[in-house]
Amino acid sequence: MLNGEDDTCSAILSINAGAGGTEAQDWSEMLFRMYLRWCESRGYKTGIIDLQPGDEAGIKSVTFSVKGDYAFGYLKTENGVHRLVRISPFNANGKRQTSFASVFVYPEIEREINIEIEEKDLRIDVFRASGAGGQHVNKTSSAVRITHLPTGIVAQCQQEKSQHRNKDICMSVIKSRLYQLEKQKQDEKLQELHDGKDDIAWGSQIRSYILHPYQMIKDHRTGQETGNSQAVLDGDLDNFIEAALFAASS
Repeated sequence: MLNGEDDTCSAILSINAGAGGTEAQDWSEMLFRMYLRWCESRGYKTGIIDLQPGDEAGIKSVTFSVKGDYAFGYLKTENGVHRLVRISPFNANGKRQTSFASVFVYPEIEREINIEIEEKDLRIDVFRASGAGGQHVNKTSSAVRITHLPTGIVAQCQQEKSQHRNKDICMSVIKSRLYQLEKQKQDEKLQELHDGKDDIAWGSQIRSYILHPYQMIKDHRTGQETGNSQAVLDGDLDNFIEAALFAASS
């Protein structure tokens, strides 16, 4: 089930909060924690590339690397929109609320790849890193944002003190995403033959996490479900990942 060309690679995973303000941003942070716990249980090493904190709580977005054999092969099954239903702690009326967050996973390509990136196709912006608390705020313009103009792909990194290091990390993300775009173009005809594969688009939820009025997490692609929501949110994803891999290979 892990015989894809890039399945052995490490991965780059991005989580983005959907509509819903603070509740959606809190949901994104819950997903971030869930994937970190899963990575820890498998012995994968993780490193934050970019993190945008939420306005009041949670995170607006996060991009992080997952280093280890077959990290992409497993995590690619998490691509899509994840839906949370619960009583929001941020709603003064105690009403049930639905929130969405999107997850995108790319292979981290460590071998040489034939992706040409011309300087004229890049816009590089440098700025001061931001953080929660003055002691962590960088006083120099070390944060880097690179935009690949032909595709609109944007990579941003402010975790390192060195501007050059942040730029190198951004370029690695840009290359990985351009590689994935090229590979998707080649695989389009093959993908059309696979039934049940939804486009990764906003609104095409792959999994629902229902915490109220009952506890259930259900994968809409495979029908896999469990009532032990806390275990899943603590990183127990193997049953969902294996079911998705099996469905994709059958």
